[in-house]
Amino acid sequence: MQLRSAAPALRGARFARPMSRPACSECLRAVSPQLRIRQSKALYHSSNKRSSAWAAAVSVAGNVVNNAISRAKKTDLGIDPLRIVAKEMKFLTGNIRKLLGSGHPSLDRAAKYYTQAEGKHVRPLIVLLMSRATHLCPKAPSQLPAQTSTGIDTSISPLNILSDANPSSNIAGFVPQPESDTTADLDILPSQRRLAEITELIHTASLLHDDVIDHSVSRRGSPSANLEFGNKMAVLAGDFLLGRASVALARLRNAEVVELLATVIANLVEGEFMQLKNTERDESNPVWSEETLTYYLQKTYLKTASLISKSCRAAALLGNTDPATVEAAYAYGKNLGLAFQLVDDMLDYTRTEKEMGKPVGADLELGLATAPLLFAWKNNPELGALVGRKFEREGDVQRARDLVLQSDGIEQTRALAQDYSDQAIAAISAFPDSDAKDGLIEMAVKTIQRRK
Repeated sequence: MQLRSAAPALRGARFARPMSRPACSECLRAVSPQLRIRQSKALYHSSNKRSSAWAAAVSVAGNVVNNAISRAKKTDLGIDPLRIVAKEMKFLTGNIRKLLGSGHPSLDRAAKYYTQAEGKHVRPLIVLLMSRATHLCPKAPSQLPAQTSTGIDTSISPLNILSDANPSSNIAGFVPQPESDTTADLDILPSQRRLAEITELIHTASLLHDDVIDHSVSRRGSPSANLEFGNKMAVLAGDFLLGRASVALARLRNAEVVELLATVIANLVEGEFMQLKNTERDESNPVWSEETLTYYLQKTYLKTASLISKSCRAAALLGNTDPATVEAAYAYGKNLGLAFQLVDDMLDYTRTEKEMGKPVGADLELGLATAPLLFAWKNNPELGALVGRKFEREGDVQRARDLVLQSDGIEQTRALAQDYSDQAIAAISAFPDSDAKDGLIEMAVKTIQRRK
């Protein structure tokens, strides 16, 4: 599979040559954050920097990053990110359900099934916080036309063509919950609010498809959609969500944002294909190498971080911010997404099913080797054979779990997640101070602290 076009942020990770000598963590963060995709915390070490101009530059850059993180954490924020965008989040589920309306009763019920249980809505929350946090950032030279909710709900094609033989034209005549649309209340634009809804639609569609692929039996404390409606209906419901998301995305009338979110959908599929193998060559008896972790992190970017990073970038673009802000928004989302999934993989080993609201230990049952196991594998060659046969033999799953819990794999996963969280905070250090910026920082902190 070609990942150059799908995940440009990881090009350096995949194709960079191994360093002739190891580098300390401060150097890695300061010189090239992308090198962290190749280097785990286990490979970091402490070393004295040479007294050279290069070493001085590295030291200064490293101090800038570390100072930004320290300032953010010393504030003891105590911020509730949800409170900052509570008004927008209040209408999120209702608007999504309106977007998903269908004249087919069975499809309507299946499509809206995962909107009934109250999820965390992490991705739309991040989009809304990023939209508000970038409101005061420098703007791009070209000015976008004024936005209204009516504009993003207006069809591009004639309504009679869109409705055609469809049993329901809900999306053609979609009317959102009443919200203020005056210019004084545009620190979050109508298009950015819709982007948050689109992001949740894409995420929910991926859950429907993933639960079929993984034969899941529960989601958010309730029976999974595939168990409730059957595999076929669950897959079709996921497809329907992506269709509705695509229509809403087109009506934003921003070609770059359409391109970004369309790429996310492709990334999700590519990541799922990468997950079919635990190593790039899929050997029957693999040996641990740095490339094993690189492959895992590339897959993680595609399956999890791509949606968060590209939707953050899209939020900044819709706000007409300058290129530096757009790049910072993307870097925040990429690093936060990687940290989020690393913690998720760690919790699969440390929490109970009741605490998580979904089956735990499922990764090994599905034959998947995630970060805790990959770190444990480095010092436990026995895991190679288990990884190669995807834990298929009786006793493989329990043996692999025991070896992980006996190792420092969970601690190393937590350390790497912390590193990505720190990088997310550093990425937005130049943003003007605001509650929304504090909320983004708190999201990065809580990602490491979360228990489900």
